[in-house]
Amino acid sequence: MAYQFKLAEKLVILNDRGQGVLIRMNHIKKVFTDSKRRPSYFTEKSNESAVKYINRKFPNIDIRGGSQHLSSIQKQKSAVLEGLQSYYESFIDVMEFRDNVYELLNTIDACQCFFDIAVNFDLTKNYLDLIVTYASVFYMLSRIDDKKAIVGLYNCAYEFSNGNSDPSFPRLGQMFIEYDHPWKKLSEEFGPHTKSVTGALLSLRMLYPRRNLSADQWRSAQLLSLLASPAAMLSPTCCDTMACEYLSTEVMERWILIGFLLCHSSLNTNADSQNLWKTALRSGLYLTVIRDEVLNIHKLSEDFFDGLKGYSKRIPDIKECKDYVITNCGALRREKRNFLRNALKELTKVLEDEPALLGPKALYVFMALSFSRDEVLWLVRHAENIPKTKTPEDYADSQLAELLYHMEKLRTLLAQHRYVIQRYHLQYLSQYDALVLNDIIQGMYVCPEEESVLMSSFVSTLSAMSLKHLDAGEEFDLKAFRLDWLRLQAYTSTGKAPLALKDYPDLAKVMNMAQFHTRMMDSVNELLCETADLSILCFHARVFEKLFSQSSEDVSMQRYLTAFPVICSHFSQCLHPLCPEETEEIENQSLKLCVSFLEEISRQTCTVVLEICAEQCNLHEKLLPKHSAETISTARNKKLKKSLPKKGDVPKEKPGTESLRKDRAIVTNLDKMHQALTELCASYSICADFTVFKHIIVPAEFLLSQLEIRLNKVIVQMANYNQSTHEIARPSDLLAGIQAYVTSLHSLSCYINIDVTRLVKNVLLQQTQPLDSYGSQTITTLYTNWFLEGLLRQASSALIVHCPTTQCFVNQNTENEQSFHAEEYADICGLRSLAELIGPYGLKFLNENLMWHIISQVGELKKLVSDNMDVLVQMRANFENPDAMSDLQKKLTGCENVLKRMTIIGVILSFRSMVQEALGEIMDRHCPFIMRPIKCLKDLISPEGDIKVTLSVYEMASAAGLPCEIDPALVSAIANMQTGHQNNIHCLATAVNHIAAAMFTVQRKNTRIQLQEFLKVASSILLQLGQNVERMEIKNRDSIYVILHMIVEQSPFLSQDMLETCFPYVLLRNAYREVHKTFIHTMG
Repeated sequence: MAYQFKLAEKLVILNDRGQGVLIRMNHIKKVFTDSKRRPSYFTEKSNESAVKYINRKFPNIDIRGGSQHLSSIQKQKSAVLEGLQSYYESFIDVMEFRDNVYELLNTIDACQCFFDIAVNFDLTKNYLDLIVTYASVFYMLSRIDDKKAIVGLYNCAYEFSNGNSDPSFPRLGQMFIEYDHPWKKLSEEFGPHTKSVTGALLSLRMLYPRRNLSADQWRSAQLLSLLASPAAMLSPTCCDTMACEYLSTEVMERWILIGFLLCHSSLNTNADSQNLWKTALRSGLYLTVIRDEVLNIHKLSEDFFDGLKGYSKRIPDIKECKDYVITNCGALRREKRNFLRNALKELTKVLEDEPALLGPKALYVFMALSFSRDEVLWLVRHAENIPKTKTPEDYADSQLAELLYHMEKLRTLLAQHRYVIQRYHLQYLSQYDALVLNDIIQGMYVCPEEESVLMSSFVSTLSAMSLKHLDAGEEFDLKAFRLDWLRLQAYTSTGKAPLALKDYPDLAKVMNMAQFHTRMMDSVNELLCETADLSILCFHARVFEKLFSQSSEDVSMQRYLTAFPVICSHFSQCLHPLCPEETEEIENQSLKLCVSFLEEISRQTCTVVLEICAEQCNLHEKLLPKHSAETISTARNKKLKKSLPKKGDVPKEKPGTESLRKDRAIVTNLDKMHQALTELCASYSICADFTVFKHIIVPAEFLLSQLEIRLNKVIVQMANYNQSTHEIARPSDLLAGIQAYVTSLHSLSCYINIDVTRLVKNVLLQQTQPLDSYGSQTITTLYTNWFLEGLLRQASSALIVHCPTTQCFVNQNTENEQSFHAEEYADICGLRSLAELIGPYGLKFLNENLMWHIISQVGELKKLVSDNMDVLVQMRANFENPDAMSDLQKKLTGCENVLKRMTIIGVILSFRSMVQEALGEIMDRHCPFIMRPIKCLKDLISPEGDIKVTLSVYEMASAAGLPCEIDPALVSAIANMQTGHQNNIHCLATAVNHIAAAMFTVQRKNTRIQLQEFLKVASSILLQLGQNVERMEIKNRDSIYVILHMIVEQSPFLSQDMLETCFPYVLLRNAYREVHKTFIHTMG
């Protein structure tokens, strides 16, 4: 008869279905208690009257008599039907689940099934799971306050649409009324099932107390230790109840406490029942129903028994157990976690060293995971609802990270050495389990046909397994084997079964062991979900984050912190097909938690790394040449026997003294930082990457990202730019600092496998742009602003002058002391450092800003030319007529203005020329193989050729720092516009040459011919100036001669031969002599 009832199949299906229904009830409760997610029909004022009417009249709702209240529902009946259909059908699922469970429980009672966790483990477990799930579903149903309104609104809309009530509504309404007080109704329902339920629960009376031991008892038994008995290390771990060893104590407590709540009569009649119940009550205050929904079991039990006759004695028992929990349980659980931390650490180290032990000792791993999971979940449940106690610290654990870390390491070891585990257990199944099982079957007195077929299939399935299949890469699927064993348990556990399983304990022992071995072949991941699943932490986000925060504050726990984000990868295991609406919400929560944890770990690591870099940068800064003067001076004074320093003066420490150790026990700040860095980087070793809902997470990338952000900020801070005072760090000092940082950063790769070179390249490349990837200013922008506003603006006012001899800008001797020395920034060394820092991209940005300033001056010059256009045209036509030229020259206006603006342009172009030269040297040093082809290409191009080709080649050459006959940047700027001496006058030659070449290129004229004409006109005017005797007009005549010579000397289009044809060299020689007499040689 048992074959026909299909008890095993129904138990499996209903348990899965019940879990889905329970999750849906929890989801509906959350939706309707969240004001943001609550359907609009329950929040709109127009529907308030309808909702109140339905709740008042439920379940007898008269839509005709209540038409005035329900008119709003009639208007939007289609929307109500569509919006509430999934919720309504979920309640129908509850009703159907109840019907099927009710029928199955009656069938089990009729068959007089026998339950013993040590014999028919799977049957008993599925039976008790179903009872708890059934009770949990109706408890969750009672927690949905709006269930009557949901069903009532849907039914009214249905009746308005179809003219009659929904067929399921009357039964749904009745069910809601009956289960308004769920525990009372459920206890009445389970009255007839008391014998079966109590029998199943009492089978735990040996197992549960054995599993619920204290940490001291675990320690004395050397639980989970492979090193306790070295001689037995290679022996397979066997026991009579394999699956019971890793069965969750939380699950057992849920069975016991909810089971005796439903079938409570034995608590007054059976001492074993009472002792088991009390033991479970002493284990904690809360039971998990589903997700973050918990039961305050003591309060619930007290309220429930308070309303029952004959159970008054149970109330003191409950209070006594509650007091015991509050007083002792927190400390006991803390000790358990301390024990498990050390036990798992030892187990992990041994298995990492000898992974082959995963074969015979696989059970130890799952026991360790199950025990640890129970303790973690107990802490989370109670930390969310801390009771009033004198020791609240018992409900916090700053060292939980270590336990979680070792749990993850064990999971990783199981995944890494899957082949080892499969190979061992395949041989165990085929060469031991199959033989022993066959011997047991042969020794049976009675074996009905159906049972005989199943047991024969067991033997044949196990015997057929071979290493060849494993080595060939075949996937094993032994689910059918395990389901057949569950069927056999159901067949042999009925009251009138011809073959009673309880009479053959050896068969149960071997089959339970074989079942565990088959799970090692094909369902290790499923077993990990049972024993190590921490996905419930997704629903206790606040506690989870608090535990992470506590662990991150403990220095000794920093190496284990990555366990927290890795746990987020398991959250997908809590999804169920019956509630797809949860998927997106859980995915978002998982990613949010994971990212927040990794960002915090990366932030801490980044802080330590940059502190070490800053310390190393300070040490490196002491070695810079600028600090050597004092040492040299001291040595020289000592040699010359000058006055020694006073007694009160403290001698300055020399660089390197910080490395001298007189006592190894003394720990410096740098030592502490390196220790912290070692701990933090060790946390990244748990795994290179992991997956959270199809998102591949790489922890090291979070560190790189944080370093990139912080390093960009640090480099900008090192520049020390002050816009108000125009102060900024010297480029050479900043370059030295960055090099010190980069050197220190490269040592990071000794701790963790990350690409530091890529990080440095990304950061430095961003610093060559005006803004970094986060929109912040870079050193390119800062130095561009400083050189334009600080240096060149003062150079335009002749406070700073360009010195061609030393190739730098220098300060003028003025009464007002300037805030910086120009030669420290705009000399060869400084500009080379600048080119090294901001590179071709940054210098291109600087050049663009320089061009903008030049163009603004050219615009003013253009206005002056326009004002004097008529006179200039006449001068060009009469440059060989001295009298006419003299008269025309007097008519020119704004000559001083032209000179001033051309000088400013010359200053800017002289600075640009120095920058370009520095860039060229840097490019030659870093990439000579790129520079050589560019130089060759530039030399092959002639300005007289195709101007577009010429400009494109010159643009490339200019970007590489090479000097060009025509400045492409200036050409581009002027084309777009069409849409030293003490006063820097020597820069005029540079301005004339660059501006002329650019303008004539834009006008598509031959630059050489135009400049030759300019030379003739200029020479004629200057020769006429030599014949003038007026003092004011000949005041700077010699300087003008020199400038003309400089124009020719610097121009790629003019030559000395051309100059000598129209201007006598003797005049130039005399001019140089007079200028040398008048001005300071170093100034020009």
